[in-house]
Amino acid sequence: MNHIVVDARIINSTTGRYIERLLTHLEKIDTTNKYTILVPSRDLSYWKPTNPNFMVTAADFANYSFAEQIGFKQFLDSLHADLVHFCMPQQPVLYRGNHVTTVHDLTLLQTYNSDKNWLVFHAKQLVGRFVFKRIGQTSSHIITPSQYVKDAYAEFANIPADKITVTYEAAEMTTKKESPLDVPFDRFLLYVGQQSDYKNIRALGDAHQKLLEHHPNLGLVLVGKKTPAHQRNETYFGQRGYKNIEFTGFVTDEQLAWLYRHCAAYIFPSLTEGFGLPGLEAMVYGAPVVSSDHTCLPEVYGDAAWYFDPEDSDDMSERIGQVLDDEKLRGELIQKGEKQIKKYSWQRMAEQTLDVYEKAMKTAEQ
Repeated sequence: MNHIVVDARIINSTTGRYIERLLTHLEKIDTTNKYTILVPSRDLSYWKPTNPNFMVTAADFANYSFAEQIGFKQFLDSLHADLVHFCMPQQPVLYRGNHVTTVHDLTLLQTYNSDKNWLVFHAKQLVGRFVFKRIGQTSSHIITPSQYVKDAYAEFANIPADKITVTYEAAEMTTKKESPLDVPFDRFLLYVGQQSDYKNIRALGDAHQKLLEHHPNLGLVLVGKKTPAHQRNETYFGQRGYKNIEFTGFVTDEQLAWLYRHCAAYIFPSLTEGFGLPGLEAMVYGAPVVSSDHTCLPEVYGDAAWYFDPEDSDDMSERIGQVLDDEKLRGELIQKGEKQIKKYSWQRMAEQTLDVYEKAMKTAEQ
């Protein structure tokens, strides 16, 4: 029996869906190895194992902090793990134990987040560049959610492609009963997620306003816990007198399922992504997806989405309008979406990850 430690400190975040699904399926397929799952104290009850070989332990070390570099390293050393899986790049760079790392995207290195203090963010970005390069050398293996990220990271870190494994994520329908959300529109476009600058929400708002010329009652529903970025976008739209835009704030899984089910189209205007899970989730519920054609999105969505240039709000508006107006096109996208989601599986992702673990541990024994 080997001891595997999973650094799941971001389990209660937008990226946490990947970790929660990984753990849920790992405990079903691996009854041999012993697992210690590290989470912040506040999240000790967030994920509860059913496999007795899995144990959740508190690890209160902030990302990109001195405590992470020193205290977390000492904590990991004390666990005497045969393998540590860092589910994100942030980690103690001096940790010498056998480990693998998941790199979800290179967004931190490629974009500026105006949510943050300019000086602090750029200092973090400099640290991030060092950490991202360093882990490419120190990790036994790297895991990415798409071929796009694999190629970009291999080039950035100057490591061979065979040191990186792509484990695609997946989408699935909630087992809970859908719950209607009171939105003031009979027909609406939907976006779900963060509203950092690279998510390109203002361009989506611009495109939506152009659509009102031919669809005067069309709403735009923006879902996600309100942050300073949401508030700035709300102010931006308000100052320009934009109409029919609703910021919902946080919604439950049951309400989100209802929104996916009832939207006229799901729109993904992002400038850069590592995988793009919400678009697949929308396909699960039968929503036609109209997406940015940048980075990994065409790779993940294939021919099941209608694409636009996210840097051209006119093109965005035109392509969304085509899906709204053409029932045949809508039907084709919905059918293709049903086929596309079948290409992805959380269980397969967990099996591929376990295979990475086993190879890394076997190599360390040699």
